[in-house]
Amino acid sequence: MRPGPGFTWNSLSAPLKSPYLLCAIAFGIVAGICLQGCSASTSTSAPFVDPYANVATTTPIKHVVIIMQENRTFDNFFYGFPNADSASSGLNGTTAVPLTPIDLSAGSSLSNSHSSFWRQWDNGKMDGFAQTNTTPATLPYSYVPQDQIQPYWTLASEYTLGDRMFQSSTGSSYPAHQYMVAAQSGLADENPNGNRWGCDDSPGSTVAQVGPNGTDLPGVFPCFDYQTVADLLDTAGISWRYYTPPDTAQAGVASAFESIRHIFYGSDWTNYVISPQTQILTDIPAGKLASVTWVIPDLDHSDHPGTTGEGPSWVAQVVNTIGKSPYWNTTAIFINWDDWGGWYDHVPPKVIDSMGLGFRTPLIVVSPYARRGYVSHTDYETASLVTYIETNFGLPNLGQRDATANDMSDCFDYTQQPAAFQSISAAVSIEQLLREPSSGPPDSD
Repeated sequence: MRPGPGFTWNSLSAPLKSPYLLCAIAFGIVAGICLQGCSASTSTSAPFVDPYANVATTTPIKHVVIIMQENRTFDNFFYGFPNADSASSGLNGTTAVPLTPIDLSAGSSLSNSHSSFWRQWDNGKMDGFAQTNTTPATLPYSYVPQDQIQPYWTLASEYTLGDRMFQSSTGSSYPAHQYMVAAQSGLADENPNGNRWGCDDSPGSTVAQVGPNGTDLPGVFPCFDYQTVADLLDTAGISWRYYTPPDTAQAGVASAFESIRHIFYGSDWTNYVISPQTQILTDIPAGKLASVTWVIPDLDHSDHPGTTGEGPSWVAQVVNTIGKSPYWNTTAIFINWDDWGGWYDHVPPKVIDSMGLGFRTPLIVVSPYARRGYVSHTDYETASLVTYIETNFGLPNLGQRDATANDMSDCFDYTQQPAAFQSISAAVSIEQLLREPSSGPPDSD
């Protein structure tokens, strides 16, 4: 703020040079500046308007967010969680093996192929998890201590933890991600043997399909054309986005839709598959949360053994970003892990068909309508994520699995007063997550 017209500092007479009066004049000038700044900062801006608030739903939920992490079982992550079904030991053949603690970032890739599942499952005996490529061989009989994954325990304690969530398939990450969006995998039960996850794989690449008694049949090219829940959303005019790590020289983007021909070669791929995955941390504050959102981490934030151990912070900050936004009151967040990663779990899965069920993985449901401090013992599977979307938005089923899977309703109480969000403590800040370079797709097994 400048003095008014005609004012000069030299025109101050001697009496005005009193230190008290000079201070008063200076204070008035500074106050004028402050008032100008305050006036500008308190100007009202347009109120937030959710463009998807009027989408028809069967519940108060207008936004569904699925965060898919990597390679953990329920026993490995929630050992000793109150009121949940976890084990303190397992069987290696007929020998009891105590579960021992292991750091989140320790270890390496354990065997989690379809044939490995068959050996570890052992017709429901759950006694074949020891692996010859690890030291010790009983390394899979391990659990991650609570203090290593505290954000997950906090979320599970505040909201709903599911201790009967199973893989829909008995293989590794690739088929699990297909069930996440399509409730099927075209009978694929392994990862493709090329360096891509779908239609852009190199010629001659294949993905094995399920065979009898834990065997694989000769593979097919990993490019399918079955319908997905995204197609149902498109038909209904409901928005969706899929956040995924960017392409690298070693592997393509880790997107389930990379294997769906009509999506990969269509406008949906350009418009709705978003890289890098960290963009969700800026899209939400910018008012760009779609009705249905999938969030796939890069390797270092995936909880995969042998990585940085920043997965819990990544998940916590995605949840915090939603929780602090105007979207919180109408959002349901499902935190899941795509496959068991070779780690021990003591609950034998039901046999539904040739593809599954696979082993238990953790499930955390976060929402103002999630049942508070609740452990759900209802059977769910990866396809239940599709079923929930279909049920919530009034969409038809895609096939047998999503038509028969439980729809997650046990995890919610839509009559309760929506819970105010409490920020989840995380060791890594949002700013650091945005600065970190991508470590590439989350998994090759």
